[in-house]
Amino acid sequence: MIRVGIVGATGYGGAELIRLLAGHPHVQIANLYSSSAEGESLEKTFPHVSGLGLPKLAPIDAQSMSKDNDVIFLATPAGVSADLSPQLMKLGGTKIIDLSGDFRLESADAYRNWYKKEPAPAEWVEKAVYGLTEWNYEQVAGASLVANPGCYPTATLLALIPLMQKGWVKPDSWIVDAKSGVSGAGRGLSMGVHYSEINESIHAYKVAKHQHTPEIEQELAKQSGIASLVQFTPHLVPMTRGILVTAYGQLETKVTQAQAQELFEATYADKPFVRVRPAGSHPHTKEVLGSNYCDISVHVDERTGRVIVLSVIDNMVKGAAGQALQNMNVMFQIPEKAGLPLVPVFP
Repeated sequence: MIRVGIVGATGYGGAELIRLLAGHPHVQIANLYSSSAEGESLEKTFPHVSGLGLPKLAPIDAQSMSKDNDVIFLATPAGVSADLSPQLMKLGGTKIIDLSGDFRLESADAYRNWYKKEPAPAEWVEKAVYGLTEWNYEQVAGASLVANPGCYPTATLLALIPLMQKGWVKPDSWIVDAKSGVSGAGRGLSMGVHYSEINESIHAYKVAKHQHTPEIEQELAKQSGIASLVQFTPHLVPMTRGILVTAYGQLETKVTQAQAQELFEATYADKPFVRVRPAGSHPHTKEVLGSNYCDISVHVDERTGRVIVLSVIDNMVKGAAGQALQNMNVMFQIPEKAGLPLVPVFP
């Protein structure tokens, strides 16, 4: 059995990891770590995990963590993993999957500019593998440190990469309109997620300033070999889970609906967690709820010469814990779908 440790077990990401890992046939949840509730039972924070026989929350200590776990998930705010992961990697003996943004950006200056924090040491950033499994499978399989992608970049990159690899879209034309449920903001209290502030309302935030923008541009360029400029605007909608990305790109050449549909179907034919919907489809976030799926539909507007891609995920699963578990499966060479629910929750 793979011994798993989770840092940040009292947050939404940690709780979702527990939900998924509890049903994994090759995993033992060996240790849970918290900087604020050590010694307590997680059931006190999350009664829904009662009965799983989970260990009590332990203090964060790199020395013992490296010996007591085969893999550690870091479901922590930005800045924590930048300090803790290098300590763990130097000690050896455990693999790391970081759900924060600390190892996603290759440029230290970009991290400082967008995250407003000091980056992780360059030597460890260079060793990290970006864990978009569908496009980096081989690299993830050989990795000791995986940077789990952000929720918005996951939905966006799966939608954009096939078109950019073909060179069908002008690289400076992408406009990405994204909408997310409130769980993406985490469990911390703030006016921005206060019920009376967000209920029956929708609003954009971090316009032209969201930290996932350079992540999208970096990985799009790496996968396509073309530097792209992405106008990314996120919105908060009054639902708990889900992301809908609507991406617009100006076509470089004439492309038919049939060609675009064929491209996506061929690209993701052997990828178990990307479902390309039939032509003319409009996927809903509800249709992937609780699952690790990304549902995509592509539309060519011949009148405007644009391609429009719709992409939906559950931000807590494919956008966070589910993708992290998918990466773990690949790292330990066990079936990619192990422990991941294959039927979304509906209604």
